[in-house]
Amino acid sequence: MPLPIVIADDSLLARKVMTKALPQDWDVDITYAMNGREALQACRDGKAKVMFLDLTMPDMTGFQVLEALQREDIKPLVIVVSADVQPIARERVRELGASAFIAKPVMQEALLPILKEHRLYG
Repeated sequence: MPLPIVIADDSLLARKVMTKALPQDWDVDITYAMNGREALQACRDGKAKVMFLDLTMPDMTGFQVLEALQREDIKPLVIVVSADVQPIARERVRELGASAFIAKPVMQEALLPILKEHRLYG
């Protein structure tokens, strides 16, 4: 049975790059979210065992999504994918429950160890 994942980023190019970074033989069912509200709704709908979440999005930021997930006790494994690599951003997403942080642009070499660490792949 495919693993339901959400890729949440307002940039079509970033969503495509993230999709290409996923292992080709990984059995997943991908839902794309163009903003934080769509990402949160996908989680509410059970479409996210794993979510790749950008921080800077219109309507609702990645930080706000993480806060809402905590409030609503929804617990997908969240991997933040962001160009905001400042230590304070990394620390804040960890405090808000994210499991990992990957800098953009995503490379499969950076993603695979995280997937293996969480027993999601390999």
